[in-house]
Amino acid sequence: MEDRNTPINFSDYTVVDSNTIGTKSIAKNFMANVFLWMFAALAISAACAYWFATTPSLLLSLIDAATGKLNMLGWIVMIAPLGFVLTMSFAFNRLSAALLTAFFIAYAAVTGISLSFILLAYTSGSVIGCFAAASAMFGIMAVLGYTTDKDLTSFGRLMIMGLIGIVIASLINWFIGSERMDYIISIIGVAVFTGLTAYDVQKLKRIGAGIEFDGVAATQTRKLAVMGALNLYLDFINLFLMLLRLFGGKRN
Repeated sequence: MEDRNTPINFSDYTVVDSNTIGTKSIAKNFMANVFLWMFAALAISAACAYWFATTPSLLLSLIDAATGKLNMLGWIVMIAPLGFVLTMSFAFNRLSAALLTAFFIAYAAVTGISLSFILLAYTSGSVIGCFAAASAMFGIMAVLGYTTDKDLTSFGRLMIMGLIGIVIASLINWFIGSERMDYIISIIGVAVFTGLTAYDVQKLKRIGAGIEFDGVAATQTRKLAVMGALNLYLDFINLFLMLLRLFGGKRN
């Protein structure tokens, strides 16, 4: 599972109901930028995953030829995404917009490389099917989160509690190795990340309204858009991975 459990701190910025703002152009532009960065990150990850999965020499650079297990570089690639997320989250106020964007692009590339192993473990039909299902579910919940008038704050807190439970259960199952428990975690994970998508989109919409209300500087707006894109990217990737664990057909 990707590093969705790391909190992204937007507490320094006003979160207001966008329906109370007379002019909504800035809020809409903010959301458009969030989704643009998210789609760009997904494209980078997909390209890197395919590149490594179809280039044996690159893939072998991550694996010890003698044991068939990850070598030092392979472990760095697998762990690096967590480092990028932590850096972007906790150093948000100290990083410039350009450097934060560079971290985000690097994160998407490294995550794509780490996902190349998935393309080799599962059939191409399974990967495409689960990606399409994740895209449809994500799109529906994003529209719901953006258009609903209901406050999803309490719902979001419940989803975050579920996420914490998934992380704890996954760590326990890492030692136990129970297939049934893995199946249950995946089912709950699909529900949690589907719900988080709606919650995060509504929260970002309100942050966009707050940017307009407070007159936040353009550089800070870009930083918030990148961090919002990271939030939604993690929702989508983890939803995709949970669906793949449930319905993906492994190669023989």
